[in-house]
Amino acid sequence: MHIDVKPTKQEMAQAAARRGAERIAAALERHGRATIVVATGASQFEMLAALTAAPGIAWNRVTAFHLDEYIGLPITHPASFRLYLWQRFVSRLPLPLEAFHYIDGDGGDPQAQCRRLGRLIRGRRIDVAFVGIGENGHLAFNDPPADFGRKAAYFVANLDEACRRQQLGEGWFAAIADVPRQAISMSIRQVMAAESIVCTVPDARKRQAVTAAVKGPVTPEVPASILQRHKECWLFLDRESAGGL
Repeated sequence: MHIDVKPTKQEMAQAAARRGAERIAAALERHGRATIVVATGASQFEMLAALTAAPGIAWNRVTAFHLDEYIGLPITHPASFRLYLWQRFVSRLPLPLEAFHYIDGDGGDPQAQCRRLGRLIRGRRIDVAFVGIGENGHLAFNDPPADFGRKAAYFVANLDEACRRQQLGEGWFAAIADVPRQAISMSIRQVMAAESIVCTVPDARKRQAVTAAVKGPVTPEVPASILQRHKECWLFLDRESAGGL
């Protein structure tokens, strides 16, 4: 794991976006096509703004996969990750993506949705996965204790109380009762299958999770600790999130 600490959230976001853009450009040069995974949440605001402004990327040769999405939440809801990705990523790109495989969390059978996405991603080289770390140490919606051995690329996740309270605290919902209890999430094994991982984690509220993920043992109780074992994971922090290191 490579750790890059910047003085401010903006500098952290710009550094993360540069690293991600470099890896996308390298994949395009080497393979002619690139595939990425895109995360959401408040931690990704500035990074995605910088990434969509990165010059010289042939986005029309890039395919993207969605990391996670709530079950039962319509795309029109302010907390919908599909809406987030359209507003903060897809619509800001200078060229349309070759494809974006959204997770349809309110489209019927969640298990069927997991199987559909699994078929689409099976055997595909993932060049860059853009991720964050939750306040409870989660990676995607793999809340603790995470299943590091899960073979399915996507699964139905039961969200724990700490995860749901984070979503409330970030202002996505008016009350804890409004936060969905389930989501469709990419599995740990699928995230770890990416050639490169760019993990962007700002803010003091993430300090404890970052410290446990970096300095503690690799354990399902801190799902993001598995990133210690990735061959090319870049962890970008600001001064606040890195305060425990």
